[in-house]
Amino acid sequence: MGVENGRRPGGQSRISQWLRGRRPRDAGDAADDGSRERLLLAVAAAGLPLAPAAHPAGYSCSCDRVGCPTPGQHPVSFAWQTQSTTDRAQVERWVQNQPEANFITATGMVHDVLDVPIAAGREALERLLGAGIDVGPVAESGGDRMFFFTATRGTPEDEDEWWPCALDCHPETMDEHPGLRWHCRGSYVLLPPSKLPGERSVEWVRGPEHPLPDPLTLLESLTESCAKYAGDSTGVAWPSRG
Repeated sequence: MGVENGRRPGGQSRISQWLRGRRPRDAGDAADDGSRERLLLAVAAAGLPLAPAAHPAGYSCSCDRVGCPTPGQHPVSFAWQTQSTTDRAQVERWVQNQPEANFITATGMVHDVLDVPIAAGREALERLLGAGIDVGPVAESGGDRMFFFTATRGTPEDEDEWWPCALDCHPETMDEHPGLRWHCRGSYVLLPPSKLPGERSVEWVRGPEHPLPDPLTLLESLTESCAKYAGDSTGVAWPSRG
């Protein structure tokens, strides 16, 4: 489908209007009933490993770290990489026993996440869909970032050759990469429906039922949009080998 075929009078495309109609809900409207469990089980069914995360407690964090720099945005356990699972029964137990918990998904095992500023992500998503390119699951986080879920490029047959995520291994380093961040092995992102401080949330724009694309099919559009909104074309992000 070409972009021109989706135009409406006034220059707005159907895709633009669809994207506006798909804006994430406020955190107060986030799934509070069985839909929360349903959404997380759908992630597990799609093969994306998940694990419990902390949740906001006002503007603080449910963890016991004084002055936590990323309240509600980090795993509960230091063993989150080995804890992450797609087992339905385990996910159900977590959801039922930890009703306020957010959840993260560990990247670099099955999938990666290309994480971009929201304005750049929305523009790139419209362009990709208009060009008929297969786009996988997409989420918006906190009103300022957009997550593009892709197949991973971080699990080669030779385990000695895998590349760690040098762009965003830890949330504390997020300010160092204001443009595109490539979450691969050793990283994670929050899953919808997560709640963030300040009545913000993480919500799906396109759900996990969409197949994971190769990240290279999205990378050019994402980096172009990031460069446009950053005002230059430098700093193209790429996972670095360990």
